[in-house]
Amino acid sequence: MDPSKPFPILCLPFLAIEEIFKAMDPIEIINFSMSSKRAKAITKKMAFYSKYEIGLGIDEIMAIAINGTNGLVSCIYLMTSNERMDGKVKEYENNGFIQRKVYKYSKDPVEEWKQVCKYVLDIFKRQAIDVLSMTMDVFVDQNVAIIDFLRTNVKSVNACNVLQLEEENDVDEHAAYLLENIKVNNKFLSNLDTKNVNFDMKIPKNVKEFYIKKADWIGYDKLLEIDSVRVILGTNRISNKDWNSFFKKWMAMETHLNLELLAFAFESLEDLRLFVLHDIPHEVVDEGVKRNLIVYDDETEEISGGIDIRRIDGRTATFFAQYDGFLMSVH
Repeated sequence: MDPSKPFPILCLPFLAIEEIFKAMDPIEIINFSMSSKRAKAITKKMAFYSKYEIGLGIDEIMAIAINGTNGLVSCIYLMTSNERMDGKVKEYENNGFIQRKVYKYSKDPVEEWKQVCKYVLDIFKRQAIDVLSMTMDVFVDQNVAIIDFLRTNVKSVNACNVLQLEEENDVDEHAAYLLENIKVNNKFLSNLDTKNVNFDMKIPKNVKEFYIKKADWIGYDKLLEIDSVRVILGTNRISNKDWNSFFKKWMAMETHLNLELLAFAFESLEDLRLFVLHDIPHEVVDEGVKRNLIVYDDETEEISGGIDIRRIDGRTATFFAQYDGFLMSVH
């Protein structure tokens, strides 16, 4: 075959074309699909896209990540207002994992990002995405339009992260609007500096992990709304009396039946015992007793001592100090 002539991929049998696609990384697939209408039509007929995950990042540089190839290749489109970065490709390799970053200059990175998002979701047949990460104070005047775009084009997200760059910025209203319009399936993490203690953000239901760094707006009623397996609260405004009521409800199996881990701020284990567990049956466990307890995600760690309370079905919750807070680990 003359090497100067292009290889007629589209003339091959479909099964042969599919094998070629399996050898491509996501960016090669997208570039191929853009070569012609027929190439796009063939691309959309591929049946192996379930191995790819899509991640969307809204920040100073807008990102679209396509992760796949047995988890070993991550391809990221980055929309930037820095003209000098246009067309640059950066590649990183570590222990067999390859990450490719492709930069694209745009006078309007947000609009460019929307267009590429729609194309990627169409090509890879995605209505749900794996990760959405949104820095709420970067494009404040465009937040509502971005969220409306997501509502129209994304059915749900597996994990949603919201954060902000500057502590003094108030983005509470936009964060609430995001959760009103986006379904979160598995994890919700907030690193926002929420200003309003009466902030009324919708609590995502049936998510496995619920993390709020600054949770001063989480009171007793909001705590009861959370039905996650793992609940991580930073600062909060839950009183000793309310914690007492919450733990009693948990012991009576009236709330949080699926709870495996609760992280919360408290002064000390002794204060917890004196001011919260004072009328709750509990056991102070000897420091010589060591047990493997859940401390993060599905990770366990050998913990010495602690304070135990027991649920009516026999399950035990152990309180112990960890890092700069306290954990309640159910076992």
